[in-house]
Amino acid sequence: MVSPTLITAAVGAVCSVLLTPLAISAVGFTTGGIVAGSIASLMMSAAAIANGGGVASGSIVAILQSFGTAGLTTAATGALASAGATIGGVAGWVVTKLIC
Repeated sequence: MVSPTLITAAVGAVCSVLLTPLAISAVGFTTGGIVAGSIASLMMSAAAIANGGGVASGSIVAILQSFGTAGLTTAATGALASAGATIGGVAGWVVTKLIC
């Protein structure tokens, strides 16, 4: 029998990789650029004000915009899968301890 913790870890990894691009797009970082009036536009505005008129290269806004236009890099996909598997595995372990 496959461990429930292994199953929840796998589900966490898959869901994190599949849902992150949707979440990035939902807040306004899209292939066409930042959507006016979105959370992304508020973030960009705040970053530009804080940096004297421009968004700094390597900032969270710049990284999210890159993911929004070009998709996730291999490294980002791996990191998301790892984080999702960890969270899913811990959640599965906790549930098995509470139920059993």
